[in-house]
Amino acid sequence: MTAVTAAAEVIRDKAAGEFVCDFVSRLPTTDTGRPFQLYDWQRDAITDFYGTMETDSGTGDRLRKYWYLYLEIPKKNGKSELAAALGLYHLFADGELNAEVYVCAADKENASIVYNAAVFMLTTAPWTAKMVARGELKIIESRKRIEYRQRVRTGNGGYKWIVVGVLAVLSAEAYSKHGYKPSCVIFDELHAQPNRDLWDVMTAGAGSGRKQPVWIVLTTAGDDPDRTSIGWEIHQKAVAIRDARRLRSILAEGGDPRQVLSLRHVDEEDLLQAEDDLLAQDMPNWLPILYGLTALYGDDPDDLAAVDIWDEKLWFLCNPSLGKHLSLRNIRLEAMEARRSEAGEKLFRWLRLNQWISVKAVSWISLTLYDKTQWGPSKRAERAAWLEQLKGKLCYGGVDLSTSKDLTAFVLLFPPQPGLETAVLLPYIWRPGGTAEEAERRDHVPYRDWARAGFLQLCDGDIINYSDVEEAIRQAREDYDLRMVGFDPYLSRTITQRLEPIVSVMEIPQDLRNMSPAMKEMDDLMTRHQLLHVHNTCFRWTFGNVRCYVDGNANVKPLKNKSAGRIDPTVASIIAVAVWMIMRNQKPDLAEAMARPGYSL
Repeated sequence: MTAVTAAAEVIRDKAAGEFVCDFVSRLPTTDTGRPFQLYDWQRDAITDFYGTMETDSGTGDRLRKYWYLYLEIPKKNGKSELAAALGLYHLFADGELNAEVYVCAADKENASIVYNAAVFMLTTAPWTAKMVARGELKIIESRKRIEYRQRVRTGNGGYKWIVVGVLAVLSAEAYSKHGYKPSCVIFDELHAQPNRDLWDVMTAGAGSGRKQPVWIVLTTAGDDPDRTSIGWEIHQKAVAIRDARRLRSILAEGGDPRQVLSLRHVDEEDLLQAEDDLLAQDMPNWLPILYGLTALYGDDPDDLAAVDIWDEKLWFLCNPSLGKHLSLRNIRLEAMEARRSEAGEKLFRWLRLNQWISVKAVSWISLTLYDKTQWGPSKRAERAAWLEQLKGKLCYGGVDLSTSKDLTAFVLLFPPQPGLETAVLLPYIWRPGGTAEEAERRDHVPYRDWARAGFLQLCDGDIINYSDVEEAIRQAREDYDLRMVGFDPYLSRTITQRLEPIVSVMEIPQDLRNMSPAMKEMDDLMTRHQLLHVHNTCFRWTFGNVRCYVDGNANVKPLKNKSAGRIDPTVASIIAVAVWMIMRNQKPDLAEAMARPGYSL
């Protein structure tokens, strides 16, 4: 590989940088279909990366100084489209013979985002569409591959196409460990890589046959709670390189080295050694560009907690496309939503302000909100009388079963209907009575007192008696208009077979696809006081215990193994809401509608 040294003279080639900017500006964006209008930060990144040159000491060739462009930026700032445009540049405009451009992502779906943007650009821009029509560019959709081809004369006087450049998609799910000679590698969302394998394959000597190979990393901050991922490793490397260069500049001007983020909390006696260690981490062929809270304030929890994340000036610092590609009005609405819960704030910090954060397990609905949504009185005798008004009303059920240690719950959800202005949750809860005293010491709650207050039922023995649950469902079918009961498939097959002759049942697995919509619906309804609950101290306790998994698309589900205590009754209520959402979206059955009293078209 071409030798590049830190001592080589740096040459600023403005024309080289502007050439890439001009190329990108001739491509359309996927959101408007009109040519790129490069934002200042995009133009600066491109001109710095492509316009900074040095002379190769061996050949005398003028080559790019930087091989690695690391760009860390929040979502919705135009990152993926820039990646697609640069991928096309390296496919047929960088002058690299037999170019190999690889777009790498964690899975096929994410890898397709940049590829699909590239295809849109090629087929929409008139000049590249002509290249496609002539056969110079061939899009092979089934393989997620774009070929750049040249027409050459054959020995018998004819012509044929030969491939002189390839853009292909690779994911951590499917790739070969050998055979790559990349001229350009683009990693989209490096933080999402499940391990370091694909990174190592595409960087460890993979570009050794090229004069000026390019690796472009475009990523948002990750949600790595243990700080062990390849995304965090490369983030740390980029920060160190950035800070080493800043330290070198500060020392040259006689300034305070503690202005450098990486040295902010170093003890005085260790400062000189820390400066030397930081300077040694500079890599001359890297260009790190970082936006976001972690880039500005580091990873120290106290430093980050002291930041006013609701300050709009901070939003602009973290999001260089804010007010252009990204709407300030939308961010304000996101901030209003984020203030309502711990989970919302952490998502705002992560996805909007680009803070590396652990959002694997966050709390859900606050107990303050829960307490404001009680329906009816608290005292047991008054509760029983109050519940009489639910008799005969339409409802749906959710069941979460357990064996011994956990609670088992059956929760009824009464949607708004004549005589009931808001939706109401009515829980039934069980736990084994034989282990109640031991469970009180373990869980630090008064199960036996709750049983005496009518908040839960203690089953005889050391396991849950499913016949008690069946009897409660049968009684609910008699007392109310119970239309459907949802069950988590785990442990439920036997009981559902016995219940099917009495009431309709459906399975609601506890995965993101089924839990997330119902949890978001509950959050919204409770915030608007449109989903209330009958007073039950045990039910309240389980709401406060819930910890959730949240993915990068803000999908959410409860985590039993990460929660602060038992959460089964809350899970049963989520299942009940999921059943209600499914049922209310079903087309009405005409025969059933005609059988109702007072039916009329």
